[in-house]
Order: sequence, then structure tokens, then C-alpha cells
Amino acid sequence: MTKRGVSLFFLFIFSITFLFGQDIITAENYLKMVSENYASIRDYEATITIRSGNSEMIGNASYLTPNFMRIDFTRPADQVIVFNGEALIVYLPEYRAVLNQAVNKRSGVGIASAHGLSLLSRNYVSSFLTGPNPEPLDGTSGERVMKLRLTRRTVSEGFRELILSINPDTKFIRRIEGRTIAEGELRFDFTNIKTNVGIPEARFAYDTPASANMYNNFLFRDAD
Repeated sequence: MTKRGVSLFFLFIFSITFLFGQDIITAENYLKMVSENYASIRDYEATITIRSGNSEMIGNASYLTPNFMRIDFTRPADQVIVFNGEALIVYLPEYRAVLNQAVNKRSGVGIASAHGLSLLSRNYVSSFLTGPNPEPLDGTSGERVMKLRLTRRTVSEGFRELILSINPDTKFIRRIEGRTIAEGELRFDFTNIKTNVGIPEARFAYDTPASANMYNNFLFRDAD
């Protein structure tokens, strides 16, 4: 064997050793990393934008571990969604209505939480949308994200497919795009995320307007 052949041989061996010595990032492992990242924080605040068709809702979201969530909307103005660990409360100022639903304490809240991501890992099959590398958030943005495609394992899930766009530096979810069983599309954008800001549990206590009409168990009757 010539010197050049020996050099190429050792280069080949070194390359193989290097490749097999690296941790291969799978979509499942990456989703687990994101879940662990959310599990490491106590609370967060973010601006949330929800789009469905031509409809757009904008609000300020607050999350407190283990399962408290509140969204105070600026569009539509004064609309509120609160989950306080025991009940889901929705205030619709346009109809002067408060919708109240008792929820099993074992239930989690929101996809953008450690519990929500754990449920996704259990109920959806994950894969990279194009590959394990950052790509543009959309066609016009310079913002780059990691994109995961989640496909439901069973027909009982409300979303056929979810696309998670994740900030590769912070490991926080930047966008969630969902396709429902009725072929509807929803998009959730999270911006201005601030973590561990000291949100008190009292923020999730909601005093319903005295003039509003109350509608209990609007989702289902049996909360067990």
C-alpha cells in the first residue's frame, strides 16, 4: 500500500470512529430535550397570537408550574381564559358570558408545558420536518428554528398533525401549527418569552363580572 493509500485508510477509520462517537439527535430525543427544558422552569410569560383562517387573537399568557395558565386577550379586548388547576374559566365579553368547566386534577394544561409535551411524546409519533438542522420559520423571516412534525398514534387525538417550531438556542416553542380532524388549521405563536419572573398563584384567581351569565360544564358533564 502506498503512503497515500495508508493516509486515506487512516482518514477513513478516523471518520468512522468520529461519526459513531457522536450522539445521534433523533426527533424523539430532541422533543425530550425540549420537555426537560420546560420542566426546569417555574413560570413564564409570553405574548401569544392565535390564528384560525382569517381570525386572529392576541393576548398575554402566564404559566405557572405545575398546571396554571392564564391568557388576558387584547384582541378581542378583555376576553380571558384561566385554568387554575381545578377549573377552566372562559370570559366572553361580547356575550357577557362566563363558561366554567370543572376539570380532573390529573389533567394538564397547554402544549407549551412539560406536562403537555410529555403527553405529546406519548400520543404522537415525532419526526423532523426536513432534518435535524435549523431552518427559516417561514419564507419571509430570517428567524431560524428546529421543526418537528408530530403525527397522532390514535384517532382519539384532536389534532391529526402538529408542527412544532422550536428556538434552537433557548429550546422554547416559538410556533405550533395544528391540523384538526375536521381539516381546520390553527397556529399559535409565542413571542417575548420571559421565564422565572416570579408569577404568584394569586394571578390565576379570576373574579367573574357580576353582570355576566354563568354557564357551567360547557365542555362535558362528567369531569372525572
